[in-house]
Amino acid sequence: MPRLFAAAVVIAGLATALPAAAQFQKPEDAIKYRQSAFTVMANHLGRVGAMAQGRVPFDAKVAADNTAIVVAMSTLPFTAFGANTDMGMPNRAKPEIWRESAKFKAAADKMAEEVKKLDAAARAGNLDAVKAAMGAVGGSCKACHDDFRAERYSN
Repeated sequence: MPRLFAAAVVIAGLATALPAAAQFQKPEDAIKYRQSAFTVMANHLGRVGAMAQGRVPFDAKVAADNTAIVVAMSTLPFTAFGANTDMGMPNRAKPEIWRESAKFKAAADKMAEEVKKLDAAARAGNLDAVKAAMGAVGGSCKACHDDFRAERYSN
C-alpha cells in the first residue's frame, strides 16, 4: 500500500509538471504554486532530516515514504519560474534566476539528483547512508538558496 501511494504521488507529480506552466493565469498563481511545492518538499525533507540528526528515532519506512514524496515534488516548483513571475506578490526569488537561467536549472537538477540518492538510501533502510545523502541534499539546497533566494520577501 505505501508503494502504491508513492507511485500515485509520482504519477500525479509528473502529470501536473508538464502542463504547469500553461496553467498560470497570473504571476501570483505561479508564485503561490512554487512556494507551495517548496513548502511541501521542506516539510517532508525535514522529517527525514530530524532522523538523520538523531532528533527523532530512525524509522526506515517513514524515511522512505517521505523521500518518495520529496522526489515526486522535486521538479514541480521549477515549472513556475516563467517570465514575469518575479512580481505580483511577495516572494524571495532573486533576479539572477532569470538572468542566469542555465545556472539556476543546473542547481535545480543537482538538487533533484541528490534527492534521488537520498531516496535510495532511505529505501535501503541504512541510517548512515541517509545521513550522508541528507548532507548532500542540504548542500545542494543551500547552494541554490545562496545564489537565487533573497533573505527577505519582495514588496
